[in-house]
Amino acid sequence: MIAEADLSALGIHRISIPIPFLEAGGPVNAYAIEDRDGGLLLFDSGLGSPEAQAAMAEGLRRIGRSPRDVRRIVVSHGHIDHYGGAAALLEQAGHPVPVHAHPRDIPKMAEGYPRWIDEVPAYASLFQRLGVPLEVMGEAWRQVREGFTKARRIPRVEPLDMGEPLRMRHVTLEPMHMPGHTPGLVCLYEREHRLFLSDDHLLEHVSPNPLLELGSGGEAWRPLVAYMDSVARLRALEVDTVLPGHATPFGDHRAVIDRLLGFYGKRQMRIREELRRAPLTAWEVTTALFPRAPAAAMFLTVSETIANLEVLEARGEVEREGGGEAIRFLLR
Repeated sequence: MIAEADLSALGIHRISIPIPFLEAGGPVNAYAIEDRDGGLLLFDSGLGSPEAQAAMAEGLRRIGRSPRDVRRIVVSHGHIDHYGGAAALLEQAGHPVPVHAHPRDIPKMAEGYPRWIDEVPAYASLFQRLGVPLEVMGEAWRQVREGFTKARRIPRVEPLDMGEPLRMRHVTLEPMHMPGHTPGLVCLYEREHRLFLSDDHLLEHVSPNPLLELGSGGEAWRPLVAYMDSVARLRALEVDTVLPGHATPFGDHRAVIDRLLGFYGKRQMRIREELRRAPLTAWEVTTALFPRAPAAAMFLTVSETIANLEVLEARGEVEREGGGEAIRFLLR
């Protein structure tokens, strides 16, 4: 595993930025990477709060830089703690700064697209069919409105060329599409020094939160099914050091992945045990798995439950019934 001092010698500087989301597993990381033109590429931009902006400014100052040195930004995925600081950085740079992301996640972060809050009615309809009580949904949506409607979106985001390596001053970074945590999540792989910038695809102590997400036709995609395929590709890579989206770098990525897959295996075993008693709605399974979770955490807990149910469906172990008001899951 490479020490952070040695990472700096490779022109990779981790900037730790505070966030209010405890479930994320620690402060979010932005990586300032020295570019060939003497400027910086930022991999993620942190949250856009005043505290986050101050941390970004201090992190750049600590390496003798400022927002004026930022030449381009690559956003790993469309969650506010990873893209929320970009709009302010664009203003502070004083010159045009291109922002790139995977096309699947651009609608989450760029101006000109519907905001997440605009899709609440469609999500509410789905959650109602999954058995979530209206009062629980009300508390969860209140939290969403407070936390996400103030987010500044990015004026323009261009699709990242996934086939073109990012040739930096000291390293070459290969973009890799790793869907799961979001449909358009991107990681960067540095093959020579066996570095992997994982953002939220792999964290040392926290699962990647396979969040439920509606597609353009209102149909949900299967995040954990996609994640299982993506993390298998990561497991096959030769990696000495993982530079994560939260907390500190770590090594032995295969051991971390195996622990994570074991965790999901136990969760799916527990779901099968619950379904042996009777067919259940996703909400009934959720309350069995997370009996003490507050109503405000509904989106996270139901997402986790439905994602594991979808894995069991994909294996042919579980099926769903009910095309009308309520969906129930049963063992096959």
